[in-house]
Amino acid sequence: MIKGQFPVEKFHSLETPFYYYDMDLLRRTLMAIRKEIEGKNYIVHYALKANANPRILREIASCGFGADCVSGNEILRALECGFPASRIAFAGVGKTDKEIRIGLDNDIFCFNVESLPELEAIEELASGGGRNARIALRINPNVDAHTHRYITTGMEENKFGLNEADLPKALDMIAGSNHLQLIGMHFHIGSQITDMSSFEDLCVKVVELEEWFSRQGVSFDVINVGGGLGINYHHPNHCPVADFEAYFRLFGKYLKLREGQSLHFELGRSLVAQCGSLIARTTYVKEGVSKKFLITDAGMTDLIRPALYQAFHHIENISSDDEYETYDVVGPVCESSDVFGEGVSLNRAKRGDLIAIRSAGAYGETMASMYNCRALPGAYFSDTL
Repeated sequence: MIKGQFPVEKFHSLETPFYYYDMDLLRRTLMAIRKEIEGKNYIVHYALKANANPRILREIASCGFGADCVSGNEILRALECGFPASRIAFAGVGKTDKEIRIGLDNDIFCFNVESLPELEAIEELASGGGRNARIALRINPNVDAHTHRYITTGMEENKFGLNEADLPKALDMIAGSNHLQLIGMHFHIGSQITDMSSFEDLCVKVVELEEWFSRQGVSFDVINVGGGLGINYHHPNHCPVADFEAYFRLFGKYLKLREGQSLHFELGRSLVAQCGSLIARTTYVKEGVSKKFLITDAGMTDLIRPALYQAFHHIENISSDDEYETYDVVGPVCESSDVFGEGVSLNRAKRGDLIAIRSAGAYGETMASMYNCRALPGAYFSDTL
């Protein structure tokens, strides 16, 4: 089993748990994306919900990417970290009046509208403030992303987005407003998608809907297909960069942009997941009746994905080269779901060994909590440690 490369000696002096970010890998990932979209009318908006660490955001912004935000505070964080307002898209089903005003006051690129009541609210706030709002209609394409039900977002009966039956009324509302500018269609079918056929199905639906809008006399400058590209959680060392070549090639094949159109993507996990690891220390090795428990000082408060989604993360004992043994790797939180992995093969562990939980750069640090009055994990970066 190939291990990741970590500065273990430096780690020993640091208080655990903490997140460690490989900035070289992040830069390689960003360059891989830029290579694939070069010369195409493609714009990538980084989804801040995946990881909003300011250092990570500044690195991504410096490469010319836009931002995909789902709260007013994410908009403010994006602006603070160098993302231009002209490339900030604002999504989310529950935009408050305060958050909508943040978007309007900063003249962001686009609001991705997810319901008729939201469309009405944006119009009222824009007209009341004497502002104009560029909008894209987020439409549920009823495409199955073949992923965990908690991160499937494009089915018809879902809290996200407008259904096709809502579209005529949406167009009527927009036509009756002097403060709404319809610039595009927006879609997002889910996260951690590894079955590329789901994206093919999305493309078919995009083409179908664009033809419907054309019959209504509506054309778009922007087609936004969201994100959702998955990564290889099982083999982070062998597959450190997602298959961006296949991903962008698919959209180039199945979506033929019309003159003047731009194709937008909202990628999050595939940019940052592999560059981040949660580093924990072995507190105890407990002998059970038929298994061994490796108890770490990190828990579900630091990385909730395994407890929330039953998500898999590759785990390594980076302090040991001893023969392999099998452990249940668990945390200290007073919940039975505070388990990082069951039946995990690791080099023989002892108290004090450092454990790396890999592919934790997305939906890790950003979802950490202080449950049990635990401290939030720190963060360190490969180029400054």
